[in-house]
Amino acid sequence: MNRYMIEGTKLMKVLMINKFLHPNGGSETYIFKLGAYLRRQGHEVQYFGMEHEGRCVGNAVNAYTADMDFHDGSKLAKLAYPIKTIYSSEARRKLRFVLDDFKPDACHINNFNYQLTPSVILEIQKWRRENQPCRIVFTAHDYQLVCPNHMCNNPNTGENCEKCFGGHFINCTKGKCIHGSAAKSFIGTMEAMFWKMNGVYHYIDAMICCSEFLKTKMDSNSLFAEKTVTMHNFVDRIGWKDTEKKDYVLYFGRFSKEKGIDTLIKVCKELADVQFIFAGTGPLESEINHIPNIKNVGFQRGEALEKLIREARFSVYPSEWYENCPFSVMESQMYGTPVLGAKIGGIPELMEDGKTGELFESGNAVELKYKIQKLWNDKDLTCQYSRNCKDISFDDVDRYGEKLLKIYQGE
Repeated sequence: MNRYMIEGTKLMKVLMINKFLHPNGGSETYIFKLGAYLRRQGHEVQYFGMEHEGRCVGNAVNAYTADMDFHDGSKLAKLAYPIKTIYSSEARRKLRFVLDDFKPDACHINNFNYQLTPSVILEIQKWRRENQPCRIVFTAHDYQLVCPNHMCNNPNTGENCEKCFGGHFINCTKGKCIHGSAAKSFIGTMEAMFWKMNGVYHYIDAMICCSEFLKTKMDSNSLFAEKTVTMHNFVDRIGWKDTEKKDYVLYFGRFSKEKGIDTLIKVCKELADVQFIFAGTGPLESEINHIPNIKNVGFQRGEALEKLIREARFSVYPSEWYENCPFSVMESQMYGTPVLGAKIGGIPELMEDGKTGELFESGNAVELKYKIQKLWNDKDLTCQYSRNCKDISFDDVDRYGEKLLKIYQGE
């Protein structure tokens, strides 16, 4: 499969596939950093996805699908969106140009729903059958393949939901699970059912899950169970600093219901003697701004965010949906700040309960209040938890990349 060797290392051609090729979220950061790592190791990397004015990576033949914006565009274009979000002949055609020119050894697919569609998998399968072996690797950044709204959470009720597991996708329509819209939910149902009947996911060779929890949900489909592997997301190396802690509890992230902010706000109101700092934005921001013991510093990044995390007594992550591998939980501990985390999704996998922080039952305001009081009133305990964070270790991109290359090579 691999054409060249440097010091005993097989060099590969890797095609990264993602609907967005500009900075937009976690999956884009993931593919950009992985691509940079692979190139440092001597591998060739190209990218395929949508054209966009902010596109910062690409391929040699400049073949991309047209930018599809569901909020803008003519009425005629919008009428065609329901069909295009299920199947894209354009994505297949443009991808074929890249495959014929680049001749990849591995295609690494990330977020492809709606704009690219699973059509790209069909084209890779057709190409590799006609040309040469090519591994198809998929990273599951969410629950897309088992849940049409990708979250396993009904936005109308706020309840976590697994009704679509096993291919029962009609429940998405019944629950209006996509943006609370019957029409959008019906389209999501049709997309999921179409590709289930088509059997397209059979062609994927390996599925990377960013938490063991996500893997268990993916494995609810017996076809996926033979292909899944757990690899927690990588994080940048962070140097240890002995930092003087200040008297505040930190929440940083999105201010939204599924993140448990409703529950946290309720607890904050009952703990007037505890100082909280919230860093972020979101739909519940107005409710936060009227609570005396919460200081809202808005969205933070870089050195300002690092300083907030390092100096906090502890951080709280009260999520109430199936979180996969939240960077906030990893970053907090790597900066030496223990975490009070909800016992849900992949969060418990990232912590050592009773060593680098503590867990509480997700959505349980009584237990959350008790745990905050306990940690706030015991500085010796939080200091010990902070020191314990020095021993915690998550993969950086180099270690993650080494594991990924073995998957590319079918080892």
